[in-house]
Amino acid sequence: MIDHDQQILESVSVRRHRLLKALLYGQERTRRKYDDGVKLLLIGAVVATLICAGCVGYSFIVNLFAQQEARMGAFSILGVPLP
Repeated sequence: MIDHDQQILESVSVRRHRLLKALLYGQERTRRKYDDGVKLLLIGAVVATLICAGCVGYSFIVNLFAQQEARMGAFSILGVPLP
């Protein structure tokens, strides 16, 4: 016996899946390219590089301020006027 409700639900699911593929891949939705994975890998590498650069920059600035603070503290302990 054929369950019509189940058949309608499966049909809707297939249509949604096809629409999603058409939206993501355009006319070549049935052909998957390895470029998709490479694109994601490159995007991930760029994001990781930006995060690393931000961390290094933050560390540099914090270290610079700490050195300046230490220099100012050493001058005040010695009683030498600051330059």
